[in-house]
Amino acid sequence: MAQADPSGRGGPLPGPGPLPARGAGPVHVPVRAAGPGRPVRRRGRGPLRVLLAMLLTALVVGGAVPYVAGPGRSYLSYLVLADRADADGAAHAAAEARAAGGQVVQEYPQIGVVLAYAGGGFAEKVRGRPGVAAVGASRTSPVPGPPRPLDGAGDFRAGTDPAAGDRADGDRARSGRAADGTGFRGGGGGAADGRGAVDGGDDATATVPDPGEQDAWNLALLGAAPAGAADATPNLLRGTAAPAADALRKVLVAVLDSGVDDTHPDLRAAVDPRSSASCADGRPDARTGAWRPDAGVGESGHGTHVAGIVGAARDGRGVSGVAPGVRIAAVRLLGPLGQYYAENIVCGMLWAADHGARAINNSYFADPWKYNCPDDPDQAVLTAAVGRAVEYARGKGAVVVASAGNDGQDLGAPRTDERSPNDRTTGPPQSRHVGPECVRLPGELPGVVTVTAVDRDGRPSAYTNYGRGHVSLAAPGGDPDGGARGAVVSDWPGGRYAALAGTSMAAAHVTGAVAVAAALHPDWGSDRLAARLASDAAAACPPGPHVCGDHEFYGAGALVLPH
Repeated sequence: MAQADPSGRGGPLPGPGPLPARGAGPVHVPVRAAGPGRPVRRRGRGPLRVLLAMLLTALVVGGAVPYVAGPGRSYLSYLVLADRADADGAAHAAAEARAAGGQVVQEYPQIGVVLAYAGGGFAEKVRGRPGVAAVGASRTSPVPGPPRPLDGAGDFRAGTDPAAGDRADGDRARSGRAADGTGFRGGGGGAADGRGAVDGGDDATATVPDPGEQDAWNLALLGAAPAGAADATPNLLRGTAAPAADALRKVLVAVLDSGVDDTHPDLRAAVDPRSSASCADGRPDARTGAWRPDAGVGESGHGTHVAGIVGAARDGRGVSGVAPGVRIAAVRLLGPLGQYYAENIVCGMLWAADHGARAINNSYFADPWKYNCPDDPDQAVLTAAVGRAVEYARGKGAVVVASAGNDGQDLGAPRTDERSPNDRTTGPPQSRHVGPECVRLPGELPGVVTVTAVDRDGRPSAYTNYGRGHVSLAAPGGDPDGGARGAVVSDWPGGRYAALAGTSMAAAHVTGAVAVAAALHPDWGSDRLAARLASDAAAACPPGPHVCGDHEFYGAGALVLPH
């Protein structure tokens, strides 16, 4: 097996030797056929002045333009947590942040947290203030200023007005493109190096022909049809125990990722514009299309691929999702410089919960630290803030699903992190030896359903993270060395299709299964839905090592679709 991708995002990569440092991206691996391969094209990182130029140019495209505060000024973003995890706590944290010279960009009244930008020394001024539980920097590289104000941004209630949703539907219909895929500008980055692929255009990810819903081994592996059948997909949700189409349509799931191309023919009916938004700078932005991928940012197609696995339409073309007919809240987290900062995750989690998501898919890890350690004051705050958001979402009835990661590491043992912080602009990465108390966010937080990957034979994929007591379920993720046939084929921006492999894909299958369970049992809460998936998986798995009863790699077992 090729060496693991040092970023931890892409899993095993072809070719020997380490790759240059880059910003973090989503959790997936490039697909290649057996034999010599080529590494994934990477976005280079230059010195600070190059970063600032990128910030003022590329961010214009993403709609999150910061203002420049003046010569020599630079800012870090901070999360300030109040003792009280409510609106009063958030108001108090905001007041303390302003008193210390910070500029409050967003309040999270649901959990008593605020996002502020400030210069050096801010954290020391605020720590220990009455009513403040903790404060920490969410990034390590400074920016020239906070994000500029945007009309309508910052409102977590946006989209809950049915009339506003009708207007958004109309806007999407007028701006959408047909199946020729011209609605996406190309670009992106990241994922596949499949052989026998059709022209991928300007994208770094090779695409594959329209599969016509054939050879859906990943769906067959859920117990829906015999593996290797010519067309396993049509049998997936048939039968008297399967939820009716109108029942699935009542279920909303959220895909927190790089954005979703809702003009893709497989996803046009699935993505719910009134429940979709961008949280790419920590603020909810529900302007029409804000949830779509930014083609100027690497790996921006990843969220479309994940969404297709969850809920692509069943119509005999393209691919079919695990839960065709489900409504998808597309929530873009990927920032303009390719980062999933903690404030983006908090924003996305709260947005999804407040819009009624029954499952929230997280196929990434939080930047800039691959593992967040409790003895570091900044990292401890990131863990606490995202933890509050997860608990809030679970309390609102959402099952929070996350990928386990593609490093091939035991999450319950000491390990090495050679990539953090991954938002640095100069210098080599730190080499950190961390223990099991240092966690991936959000995958290792309490109550999160953390998913490992298996190949089309049901065996643990070589790249998947694992760990007894640290993972919950196993699901189809594919094999990056098996070409397109060994990977998971799903949607790609521009009406196209791509074959990817990784725990990102595995998590998406579980999110789809949660949607099916929620359609069958609409009155169940998040804990009961998650327990149902775990019990069904355990009942279908024999005990023993190297089979799906092996808790180290499979958690409770291999995912089966609820009936």
